[in-house]
Amino acid sequence: MARAERFLQACRGEQVDAPPVWLMRQAGRYLPEYQKVRARTDFLGLCKTPEWAAEVTLQPVDILGVDAAIIFSDILIPVEAMGMKLVFDDHGPGFPDPIRDEKAVDALTIPDPQDRTGFVLEAIRLTVKALGGRVPLIGFAGAPYTLLSYMVEGGSSRNFENTKRMMYTRPDLVHRALEKITETQLRYLRAQVAAGARAIQVFDSWGGHLAPDDFREFAAPYARRILDGMKDAGVPRIYFVLDGGTQLPEIQRCGADVVGLDWRTPLGWARSVLGERQAVQGNLDPCALLGSQDTLRRKVKGLLDDNAGRPGHVVNLGHGILPMTPPEHARAFVEMVHELGARP
Repeated sequence: MARAERFLQACRGEQVDAPPVWLMRQAGRYLPEYQKVRARTDFLGLCKTPEWAAEVTLQPVDILGVDAAIIFSDILIPVEAMGMKLVFDDHGPGFPDPIRDEKAVDALTIPDPQDRTGFVLEAIRLTVKALGGRVPLIGFAGAPYTLLSYMVEGGSSRNFENTKRMMYTRPDLVHRALEKITETQLRYLRAQVAAGARAIQVFDSWGGHLAPDDFREFAAPYARRILDGMKDAGVPRIYFVLDGGTQLPEIQRCGADVVGLDWRTPLGWARSVLGERQAVQGNLDPCALLGSQDTLRRKVKGLLDDNAGRPGHVVNLGHGILPMTPPEHARAFVEMVHELGARP
């Protein structure tokens, strides 16, 4: 029973027998088992085939021994459902027709999650059934500002010049788009919980690129509305802002049960800023899994020592696991967390 509940207990700030651990992007390219499934189709095809998505979601639970599964999908799936063409190539995701004007924003719809993203919900149902209560399943969605950035830039960006130009010249248009994205994500997450997800995570991958005043205006209010809107769902709510250390006071006010931290934010310092009411998640540098076992063990011990044994710590990487990571190193990380963090 301990493994089945320790992740949820830690999210609630309760004492656990050992720190729970899972890895962002734990179902992915570093696993040979994933590659075998991926060879059957392209990335979107994998996301949209519930049986295959469930299969790769389950792999890390069996191979690594993690304390939670996270449904295999992509944060941009609901954006496609809003009416934008989504493509994946060797450079990553992209939107060939980005939104840059009023007409494009007006054309965005707020989809019914069962109608337009039902394959994700079916993958959740299949995964929950296959897990059989061994560990809980996490559902997820992208934060509104992060999704807006993809939609305006047409893909990833270094400087987000198109997004910020729109913010600084047409803030009204940006807010109109964010309103639609927020409502879409809230419906999407509620549907995931109804399908069986026992926790949710909101990914704000690009929120750390914003100046503090812009984060307060364009990111935080919309993330807060999603997190507040999910409060009565009765599941832990995790909010992760990549490179968000300088935004921690504002992130705290967004009201998540658990604040995800990347590796650039000292865990002990973050807990002093956040206080004891919120749990934390993170935050080993993903590159630490590329080093020696001795170095990894030292890093894990340092991470646990930084938390000082306080309850409410979900161990994770500070970002997604890297594709070149040896699976045996990922498994060693999970085992070290359980061993070194075990309570007498």
